[in-house]
Amino acid sequence: MNILMLNYEFPPIGGGAGQAHLSILKKYANNSDLKVDVLTSAHIPGFFAEALADNVHIYKVGVHKKNLHHWRKMEVIEWLAKSRSYYRALLWDNHYDLVHAFFGFPTGWLCYRTADKLPYIISLRGSDVPGQHARLQLEYKLLAPLFRKIWKRAASLLACSEGLKARALRFFPSVDINVIPNGVDLDKFSPAGGRTLKNKTLNLLTVGRLSVTKRVEMLIDAVEILYKAGFKVHFRIVGGGKMTENFRNIVFEKNLADIVEITGRIDAEKMPDIYRQSDIFISASAQEGMSNAMLEAMASGLPIVTTRCEGVEELITDNGIVVEQADADAIAQATRTLAQDGAMYDSMRAAARKQAEKFGWQSVADQYIELYKRIRQK
Repeated sequence: MNILMLNYEFPPIGGGAGQAHLSILKKYANNSDLKVDVLTSAHIPGFFAEALADNVHIYKVGVHKKNLHHWRKMEVIEWLAKSRSYYRALLWDNHYDLVHAFFGFPTGWLCYRTADKLPYIISLRGSDVPGQHARLQLEYKLLAPLFRKIWKRAASLLACSEGLKARALRFFPSVDINVIPNGVDLDKFSPAGGRTLKNKTLNLLTVGRLSVTKRVEMLIDAVEILYKAGFKVHFRIVGGGKMTENFRNIVFEKNLADIVEITGRIDAEKMPDIYRQSDIFISASAQEGMSNAMLEAMASGLPIVTTRCEGVEELITDNGIVVEQADADAIAQATRTLAQDGAMYDSMRAAARKQAEKFGWQSVADQYIELYKRIRQK
């Protein structure tokens, strides 16, 4: 099969969707039954080509990127305008069986325009599905008719969690949506041996793009509550984004600089050690597709304390605590309960790894390949 994949963000640009795409490509690499071309973006102007494997080639259309973790409207428009000609050239030079787009928009717009020539599938990722994202409310209203047209014409629509599927169906109830979940590298992320909470600092961790929807300020407030209650606690916030300086100011104003560490973005190769140095992963995200970071934490043997959002139903069973009331007091109380009960902590730690083992990237890649085959047969 000859597949063209589209994604307007790809490492080092963007967040979980780019990392998920790269992980899938690594499973496609050297598969003699697949030839894959990827059209994506670069953070500086120009056109760049590279090979991930003999059968996987990546083409990057560069834009004037100001921040690797945040897309300005003009950057999205610039990428769409520049990538269109490269997309058409790839179609002209290659006989593809289908196009696989990550994100319904902006990426899905390209393959929607050529749907009469080539079928396409869309992997919905989260921000491309209208919902609670505070920064995108106007865009959701303006682009809703176009979103529906793109979705309706797709050969297959996929969500990365049951929760995201439910959100998408609230927006467009008449479409058929299937679920192929996110995955995790089970070899790269593994538990630290012999970890215990007894008589030591409680090391809390959150990882992700620092945006309004992550509600990191709520987590900082929860850590402050624990600290004032007498806990020896250290909270590490890993990730970059538009809100970084705002969170640094909050930490300074609360006089928590010795307790809360904002690292910025950390190289992906260093992340396994970051997880293994931690005790509990905490999250207050208002909206997710399915959290890559949460999966990595689980594979590393970390119990989870999280507010309820998409993807949680599939990920959290007996390996964490889901807080129904999204506020700092509830998060602090759940974290306190887990930290003070050694038997509960050890049980959830073991369950976290076991649950993560259901989400290996090879299984995810195989599900996509089976979908490609079905569409080609049609």
